[in-house]
Amino acid sequence: MKIVFATAGIDKATKGYLRIRLTEEAKNTRRLVREDSVEWLEVGAGKSADMNARRFTLLCRAIINATKQQKAKKIAIQFDATPWVLSSIKDISPEDISSRAAQAYEMANFEFTTFKTKPKEGFNRVEEILICGKTTKSVEAAFKRGQIIGQAVNACRELANTPGGDMTPKGLAKAAKTAATGLPITVKTLGRAEMQKLGMGALLGVAKGSSEEPTFTIMEYKGGAQNAKPIVLAGKGITFDSGGINLKPSNGIYEMHMDMSGAAAVIHAVALAARLTLKKNVIGLIPAAENMPGNNAYRPGDILKSLSGKTIEVLNTDAEGRLILADALTYAKRFKPSVVLDVATLTGAALSALGLYASAVLTRDDELADTLVTLGEESGDYVWRLPLWDEYEDAIKGHFADLSNIGTGASARYGGATEGGIFLWQFAKDLDCPWAHLDIAPRMTAAPGDELAKGAAGAPVRLLLAFIESWKS
Repeated sequence: MKIVFATAGIDKATKGYLRIRLTEEAKNTRRLVREDSVEWLEVGAGKSADMNARRFTLLCRAIINATKQQKAKKIAIQFDATPWVLSSIKDISPEDISSRAAQAYEMANFEFTTFKTKPKEGFNRVEEILICGKTTKSVEAAFKRGQIIGQAVNACRELANTPGGDMTPKGLAKAAKTAATGLPITVKTLGRAEMQKLGMGALLGVAKGSSEEPTFTIMEYKGGAQNAKPIVLAGKGITFDSGGINLKPSNGIYEMHMDMSGAAAVIHAVALAARLTLKKNVIGLIPAAENMPGNNAYRPGDILKSLSGKTIEVLNTDAEGRLILADALTYAKRFKPSVVLDVATLTGAALSALGLYASAVLTRDDELADTLVTLGEESGDYVWRLPLWDEYEDAIKGHFADLSNIGTGASARYGGATEGGIFLWQFAKDLDCPWAHLDIAPRMTAAPGDELAKGAAGAPVRLLLAFIESWKS
């Protein structure tokens, strides 16, 4: 999408642009009106007293979707003629508003069409936005920056939407290299033999049922001081999750090619940090495997030895994401990180707890939790904290190994998101730095009211970027 700036008012917009006008009607109001041979697309923004950052983002997306409904390719928007909207968003600068708008425009304009036959008239997308009225260089720069962020989110969505037959572990490793092309990022991928030599028994155990070889990819961006400790991001890369021998039911297996959404977010967050030349050192770890019920698949009752040396009793092969992340968390220790975040579509329980609009954050560090919740609100990738107390640890103690990969005993039916987090904590506690687990299962796909196309939502790329920018190593 092209964003163009014009100092003239929208009434001087050149021919061929559909002009956008906001009204204080209900947000779902969208209609085309004609005045003096000029077409206006009116979009309801709701009452000015109710406007806030969240609603502004949805309004910007609604503008794009309303335009697409009219099959228009070019639109004109008066940036400085809607003070009742802009002034209602408290404590947000014009630059921040511009960035938010551009992100929203890009995200709403995305649709996964890779496997569709292109129609003669082309896919229904907005090609150009004319921003009319007085703007400053900093506002225009913020629009451009917002576009870059929105495009990174869409690249994450493109990757996460790719079917499992086309996005194998090796394909995911290749995608990391592609994302890093032309950027100051080094990418290294370990294969099965290298992982066996290291002792990554948890990741390798998950991969045993598939003919697709697992991979472990390391992305390194060194934009900060040479002696600055890096931020480490680890993303769950299960390229297809059948559940393994504990096979998922048919209504739970669809969209499981998106079980690598955490990996996709980490890949594009690292690439985005480099593209924006952030002065930070960032490392992305991508453990990747396919969880399948093949002849060699790991079984309930099997015991896996993780990279940490801790042994894990497998009670359910569908609790596999925490296994591959366990090895990633242990591997992260060698970088002497300042902080570690892992990102995973880990549990349906997080979805049950929080619904469709926020990811779960679990950590023992109160300051880190507060930071992530605040940045989630600011970035639009909302998160909410769930407990990670000592009381939960007994549930994942193994009978025949150090740990079990799901809870046991009377509490096993409940608190599944915390159960997954407390399992990962057994490995994260050895890191000697703050750690948080982001369970993004609730935000794996776009939710009703998001004004986004069906499929991957691209969470939490924006949150990870905001965190990288704000974290003091």
